[in-house]
Amino acid sequence: MSTVQSNEPQSTMPTMPALALALPRVEDEIRALATSSSLPIVNTFSGRITAAGGKRLRSVLVLAGSLAVSGEVTDKAVTAAACVELLHAGSLVHDDLMDNAEERRGVRTVNADWGTGPAVLVGDFMLARASQAALDRISPFAASRLAQAVTDLVEGQVLEVVDLYDVDRSPENALRSIELKTGALFEVGCVLAAHCADADEATTAAMARFGALFGLMFQVLDDLLDLASTSQRLGKPVGNDIRQGVYTFPLLRALTDDQRALLRRRGRELTDAELAGLLAELRRTSLVADTVEHCTALAAQAVRALPDLPGSEALGILRELPGAYLDWACSQMGQSADRPAQIA
Repeated sequence: MSTVQSNEPQSTMPTMPALALALPRVEDEIRALATSSSLPIVNTFSGRITAAGGKRLRSVLVLAGSLAVSGEVTDKAVTAAACVELLHAGSLVHDDLMDNAEERRGVRTVNADWGTGPAVLVGDFMLARASQAALDRISPFAASRLAQAVTDLVEGQVLEVVDLYDVDRSPENALRSIELKTGALFEVGCVLAAHCADADEATTAAMARFGALFGLMFQVLDDLLDLASTSQRLGKPVGNDIRQGVYTFPLLRALTDDQRALLRRRGRELTDAELAGLLAELRRTSLVADTVEHCTALAAQAVRALPDLPGSEALGILRELPGAYLDWACSQMGQSADRPAQIA
């Protein structure tokens, strides 16, 4: 049920001097917030989860967005980036608990080491601390938008849970779930970027739209990788969504009547051999081409949604990111992305 985050490639992360200087500041603030409990045991687990890293794509969106709008990275923008990352990390603690996962990014999960109840509490601490820091250091608006993002995450997860093992789930329902689960975090990062740069309402709305579309594309591609890449390329097992009964947008659009019948009959007891056979069948269809075409359109829409700002290196990074991630995802499936030049 958790989104795929350990795959975020370094090559999709364009950088520039101002970003390179700001990212370590974000990392310091993430560490400080994650270990700010009065209880050492909470700090141990929260600090360990955030220290496991990831490529901090959401931080890049916040910092590059703020730079593109105002030409500088303020202390508030650094805090905003840290808050978004902490919120994301807290949601992953809850995801790991729901998935009964034992490891993420090579680190033992909280639920595996400390148990179910404590994992809920550690995740709650991280979510609350993110909103509290936003309220104390940025503004009530920033805290409110982060709290709304948590609401969206919960509702997106609920939509996924109620549709588990349902082969009649509509592709539209699958998209709505990930709009809330993944798109909301990308969107709030871009909103806070504009807010910290004192942007007007039109610019903020455009940044929000960019983030929402980029987040949607990002998750659809990650769902596709689980179906069409390999364990060797990804460094993790594939087919996990099907095993867990999460029937994703790419899968639902590609299933034949016979495959639906198989999942309806065997979904919860699907063997490794049956899963391998299903994945092999899917890879012989237009699954990859159709989903990449859909994501290419999303990437182009995201870039077109960006506000009309003076040309800058930071704006260039925002324009490059959707296409760069699309290119990388295609490479993980042995494909090359045939995408319009205007995406980049």
